[in-house]
Amino acid sequence: MKATLAALCLLIVSAAFVPPVSADSSELIAEIKAVGPEGKGNRQAQQAVKQLLEDETVKLTSILSAFEDANPLAVNWLRGTFEGLADRRLKENGTLPKQELEEFVLDTRRNPQARRLAYEWLIKVDDTAANRLIPGMLNDRSVEFRRDAVARLLEQATSLFEAEQREESKPLYEKALSGARDDDQIKAIVEKLKELGQEVDLPQHFGFVLAWKLIGPFDNSDESAFDIAYPPESEIKPDGKYQGKDSQELTWVSYATPDDYGIVDLTKAQAAHKGAVTYAFAEFTSDEDRDVEIRLGTPNAWKVWVNGKLAFGQEEYHRGTKLDQYQFPVKLQKGKNQILIKVCQNEQKESWAQKWQFQLRVCDAVGTGVLSTTRPPRVAQPKPDESAEKGDNS
Repeated sequence: MKATLAALCLLIVSAAFVPPVSADSSELIAEIKAVGPEGKGNRQAQQAVKQLLEDETVKLTSILSAFEDANPLAVNWLRGTFEGLADRRLKENGTLPKQELEEFVLDTRRNPQARRLAYEWLIKVDDTAANRLIPGMLNDRSVEFRRDAVARLLEQATSLFEAEQREESKPLYEKALSGARDDDQIKAIVEKLKELGQEVDLPQHFGFVLAWKLIGPFDNSDESAFDIAYPPESEIKPDGKYQGKDSQELTWVSYATPDDYGIVDLTKAQAAHKGAVTYAFAEFTSDEDRDVEIRLGTPNAWKVWVNGKLAFGQEEYHRGTKLDQYQFPVKLQKGKNQILIKVCQNEQKESWAQKWQFQLRVCDAVGTGVLSTTRPPRVAQPKPDESAEKGDNS
């Protein structure tokens, strides 16, 4: 009897010291991903982070995997969680799971921010990682990894160039150009190639569409026209005539931009209209059915249709513009394809809000230009003296 009572007491005391069972890590990560504006879910997220940091069984890559489809606020929480967990593991163990992190870095299907974070911690514990991984990322989906790969090639090419081994530097510059997407790197490469006697056709290299049919301006007073379907959205008639802004008659006009980066400046092609919409239409001939990406840069609100189907749009004005600002996948059919873009200008009067322009290119998933088989000859850039004369007469 005494033995049985003693055993029962021991069981009760032991039960009192059993640590609480923590929630499954996937549930804790879900709590973090549920955060939102104005502090929504912050308290639950804080508790989830605390439990994750104390759980020695949580895989670092499970935190990284959660970046996919997480909102920007949640990404910040996940980043902090990962760094706290990685820092603790590094201090306790003197290393991190190298192979696990490297496999994540090399998986291009993963979120680019998460891959970059994994890389930044991998190189803390693996001195060979940068030299092994970066050279193979010249055409990576991640802009940062691609930039690193281009920078390495540029450094190698410049060393050869400055050592008077110019012919040896040329293929390295050419290879760097194939992966470059940032304007500063592109300009540096093109300048060196010109010194080596090689002219670069940037529009052809990147797949910019240069030849367009334009029609406008239609009315966009008070930014009202983004969802108004003017006639070009339902029919493309080369000889069509329509009533536009201020009751003027509109017809399609041909325009080919001479710009190296394919920029169609609508204030030059038409006029500096405010509260206006212009449509630009191009035919693109493909030799096969294929998946491609359309990459667009514009400071204006816009929509793009391919073969009559809306591909994407963004109602946002004057937040800046850059190469490959917007990227979205489309399917081209064998033969002729129709690309239509709607470019909306608002009525802001500030000097920084006057640009009304776009650049559009067709490429594969890693950014290599895809060209129409019926691409027309390029219009030459005006010479500096010609530009000066035109400026004097304007």
